[in-house]
Amino acid sequence: MRGFVVRLLVNALALSAAAWWVPGIGMSDSFLDVLWIALVFGLVNAVLKPILMLLSLPVLFLTLGLFTFVINAGLLMLTARLVDGFAVDGWGAALVGSIAVSVVSLVLGVLVGDGDDD
Repeated sequence: MRGFVVRLLVNALALSAAAWWVPGIGMSDSFLDVLWIALVFGLVNAVLKPILMLLSLPVLFLTLGLFTFVINAGLLMLTARLVDGFAVDGWGAALVGSIAVSVVSLVLGVLVGDGDDD
């Protein structure tokens, strides 16, 4: 349970950082809204990302994995369509936002850990 909460908070911080840094991405200022957006983004990633990664395997090999950012951008745009209080203004913002979310999540994940060391 602790690992889930840590991952949710890391996701929330990463999405907030992307909304702050990237023009074209907007997010509600309410803490509960940010947690809700992070939860939906996590669920969208958990359900759709493995399927999309498998279907795009040849393109992933050709681009040496960089197509992952395009997949993440699409999932970010899908989350924006599903949740009020989160907006992405197009593919350019989504692509830069997906890179920002990936970098911030990686850094915070390394610093904080996932809480599953038991």
